[in-house]
This record gives sequence, C-alpha cells and structure tokens, in this order.
Amino acid sequence: MALHDELAAVQRCVDDLVRTVGRLERQAGDQVADVDVRRVRADTDRLSESVALLRAAALPPKPREEPRGPELVTIPDTPYDSALWTSGGDLDDEGLGGSGRHAP
Repeated sequence: MALHDELAAVQRCVDDLVRTVGRLERQAGDQVADVDVRRVRADTDRLSESVALLRAAALPPKPREEPRGPELVTIPDTPYDSALWTSGGDLDDEGLGGSGRHAP
C-alpha cells in the first residue's frame, strides 16, 4: 500500500476510536470516574490531531511523468573557425602520432 493509503486507513481507525470513546462517555456516565474519561478523550483528540499532522506533512503522490524524447540540439549553419582544423605545429594528427615523429 502507498503511504497515503496507509495514512487514510489510520485516520479511519482513529475516527472509529473517537466515536467509540464518545459512546462510552455517554453510556458510562457516573460509572466511570470523570478524570479517567477526560484523559481518554484528551488522548484520542491528541491522536486524531497527530494523524492529521502526519497526513498534512506527507508529500502528495508524484504525478506520472510522460516519457520525453531526446533533447534536440540546434547546430548553427555558420561555418566553423578554420583555425580548428589547421595544424600550428603543436597539434597531433589524430591517429597518426605527432608531427616529425616516426612509428616504431
């Protein structure tokens, strides 16, 4: 289950607990000490608030991203600088070794 589904299930359980404690308060009346019932009511209220905070803090589910094609690169129509292709004596010819050197 996803996090949001789990948190929703916890929220439903806490809501059921709050309703049940409310019924207990009404039915028990004087049979249960007032302090104990108030403590249980405060605990259930605090639990309900804590779950609400968890749900608010949880990140929303990520939307599915559409697959994108490769990024296009624009190549300008202007000619390249010819100095890139001329050997000024300090460049090697690719695959041929340095100028003035001999293969073994």
